Amino acid sequence: MPARFVPLADVAETLAISSAQAYALVRTGELRAIKVGGRGQWRVEESELEDYIQRMYAQTRESVLAGEDHLTDQA
Repeated sequence: MPARFVPLADVAETLAISSAQAYALVRTGELRAIKVGGRGQWRVEESELEDYIQRMYAQTRESVLAGEDHLTDQA
C-alpha cells in the first residue's frame, strides 16, 4: 500500500526545493500539513501536495497570461 503521507524532505525533493523552503510553505499555510508523533514530525498528505502543484500551475498560467512571465530560474 503506498504511503498516504510524506515527510517534508520528500516534498522538497518532489518540488526540487530545499527543506527550509518546504517548511516555509507549510508555515505560511500555502501547503497544508500535519504534525505527527512524539517529536512532531511534519507530514503532507499526497493529495495536498498534488493540489498545491495544480494551484501553482494555475497561478503560473495566470501570471503568464497577465504578462508577468519574467523568468527567474535560469536552469
